Amino acid sequence: MNILVLTHEYPPIGGGGGKVAQDLCQGLVKRGHHLSVLTALFENLPEKSNEYGIQIIRVKSGRKEAYRADFKDMLGFIWSSFWVGLRQIREIKPDLIHAHFAVPSGVSAFMLHLFTKTPYVLTAHLGDVPGGVPEKTGKWFKWIFPLTPPIWRKAAKISAVSVFTRSLALKHYHVPIEVIPNGVDLTALDPGVIEVNNPPKIVFAGRFMPQKNPLQLIRCLAELKDLPWSCTLIGDGPMYQEIEKEIHKLQIQDRIQFTGWITPEQVINAYRTADIMFMPSLSEGLPVVGVQALAMGLALVLSRVGGSVELIEHGINGFLFEPHDKDGFVLALRELISNPQKLLAYRLASRKLAEKFSLDSIIMQYEQLFSRAIAENKTRQKTTSKHSL
Repeated sequence: MNILVLTHEYPPIGGGGGKVAQDLCQGLVKRGHHLSVLTALFENLPEKSNEYGIQIIRVKSGRKEAYRADFKDMLGFIWSSFWVGLRQIREIKPDLIHAHFAVPSGVSAFMLHLFTKTPYVLTAHLGDVPGGVPEKTGKWFKWIFPLTPPIWRKAAKISAVSVFTRSLALKHYHVPIEVIPNGVDLTALDPGVIEVNNPPKIVFAGRFMPQKNPLQLIRCLAELKDLPWSCTLIGDGPMYQEIEKEIHKLQIQDRIQFTGWITPEQVINAYRTADIMFMPSLSEGLPVVGVQALAMGLALVLSRVGGSVELIEHGINGFLFEPHDKDGFVLALRELISNPQKLLAYRLASRKLAEKFSLDSIIMQYEQLFSRAIAENKTRQKTTSKHSL
């Protein structure tokens, strides 16, 4: 298949959704497909490059931050990706457009479909669904929502990264939606012999934004000062100074390390030396960092939100609590830190559970979805052609 991928986030910019797009593209190329990616330009990144056999075209959108795209950035991406997309479709004649995120990429895919009749598949990641991340997108969904139903209706096929994302989307859009979770390469993400560190090491990975609830994390850890542990905070964002201030206020600065934004390979290396992932997020689709941590054999302590519940068997490989349940988080962390044998059992269970997120299986599911979308589009075109005669 010849596929044009639209995504406003693609490494090294963006969060988990961009990494999902990258992993999927690389996996599809390995299986013999041809892919071109239209994504956002940022700072000194090249406008055109070839990465792992994938043609990458970065378009000007006004993006100002690596970890976040505001509404103006998204509008800029829609405008630029549409015009560059038209040229790309004329040049490479793709069988299919794959849009990651209904907004903004789905808007571009929808317009390109209207002009070129190229079918598009939509993948929803949660933040692009009304109500998915209300603290981040609630305000602008209030007035753009009436414009979004055609984007979902005209899609040849739609997938969602979690059961929760699908169920939320179905409340607003009455269209068939399949669930294809985010996957990981279990061969590349091999923790080797799993052992518990002394003292145990905790890790958080994500944008320092209200959605990730980082202040809750700091306050929970402060309740565990009587136990031996260390914590690595991977990421950056607008809450950095507030987090740092809270750490000093609670006097745990000697226990916590900041890495800033680091490469995906460095993130995995950080997991390799950790024992527990702790993320008290307010909302999640299916967190890529969570799936990666599962594959690396980390015990998980997460919020009972969105797709995070699909990563944990409570009391087997981790714990789930409501985002504001500070006592629950503290009790679970205390239990794992205080009991190395239990922590080891949870870590081994996580690695076993990761098998259902095998990237090879996920890629095959997307191949089948794409093939059905292309075949059904050809059938529709033939039917339309006959009726016009």
